[in-house]
Amino acid sequence: MMRGPSTTRRTLAVLGSTGSIGVQTLDVAARECERLEVVALAAGRSLEALCAQAAQWRPSHLALEHAADPAAAKRALAEAAPGAHVEVGEGSAARLAAACGAGLVVNGIVGAAGLPASLATLDRGARLALANKESMVVGGPLVRASLARAGGALLPVDSEHSAALQCLLGRTPAEVAKLTLTASGGPLRKHPDWRRATRAEVLAHPVWAMGARITTDSATLFNKGLEIIEAHFLYDLPYEKLDAVIHPNAMVHALATFTDGSLMAQVARADMRLPIQLALSWPERWGESVAPVTALALVGLEFEAIAPGRFPMFELALAAGRTGGTAPCVLNAADEVAVQAFLDGAIALGELPGVLARVLEQHTVQPVESLEQLREADAWAREAARAAVVRT
Repeated sequence: MMRGPSTTRRTLAVLGSTGSIGVQTLDVAARECERLEVVALAAGRSLEALCAQAAQWRPSHLALEHAADPAAAKRALAEAAPGAHVEVGEGSAARLAAACGAGLVVNGIVGAAGLPASLATLDRGARLALANKESMVVGGPLVRASLARAGGALLPVDSEHSAALQCLLGRTPAEVAKLTLTASGGPLRKHPDWRRATRAEVLAHPVWAMGARITTDSATLFNKGLEIIEAHFLYDLPYEKLDAVIHPNAMVHALATFTDGSLMAQVARADMRLPIQLALSWPERWGESVAPVTALALVGLEFEAIAPGRFPMFELALAAGRTGGTAPCVLNAADEVAVQAFLDGAIALGELPGVLARVLEQHTVQPVESLEQLREADAWAREAARAAVVRT
């Protein structure tokens, strides 16, 4: 039976539209075109790809964060989508998020740079579909304050946090005994000496196709530590109620254990289109975005504990989360610099924990108070990390 046309279409903005999350979001939008209207697109540096998307979707707002020739970039985007309002330059994604009027905003920007756009979206009471975990890691207190003040909504796009949302289904934190996120273990799970892993080995993720930085963070499980910090803010759970396990099959994405002893798990194929679609449709469930998992597919699933000391980057992230304040912001900024140094061949993978630890030791932690304060802490941490890389 064919589905009849929806009475209303939800307006959609996609930030980071040329990246992995953005491209998959537009795939969902193409399949659900009766429900979704793409009205705004923002990219970081990929002018040619953004122009192609603009010509296809004809949005009313476009933004490019970085351009070698801003004037030429603005002309190219205006030609690709005649009549569109075009922003080019630093902060353009946040300005687009604030001005485009979209009821749904997917934030697929990579790194701490995504926080201003998250706040701009929430400050006008829109629904934020958040794939930028750093928004919560770096600015969790600011995001929660904006949600309380403006009455918007935040739906997670990370597969683990989308799974947690479905497992918890509005239960109060007092009813939750433990929320467990899963990690595939990444490409180095059985590596004989992860500290000496090469760039090619690190980037050969067995499950997910992601950018270089997040793939590296996945290999060291630093990314899983950030996800636990994010879960702390998303679900108002203390750190003693949060943990993670390695699950190489990547089919169970989160498990919630309740105080009465019952356990809920969310199971799905490893495909980001499902959590993306759910963040856009919630609390509804739209048509099938991925093939369903059968009961027999669960036979032989593997789980293992994260061995203490095996993943020091994971432990550093947890320590920063428990410390709170500006510590996660500083740690995340230092990681962005250190990981890039590894990808550029300047340091070995095994030197990452030392760089991050040195930066944290130099930092005086403060309560999170403003976006400007976090920008200053981020900038300081990047400089400290560059200095630590040079000394390594």
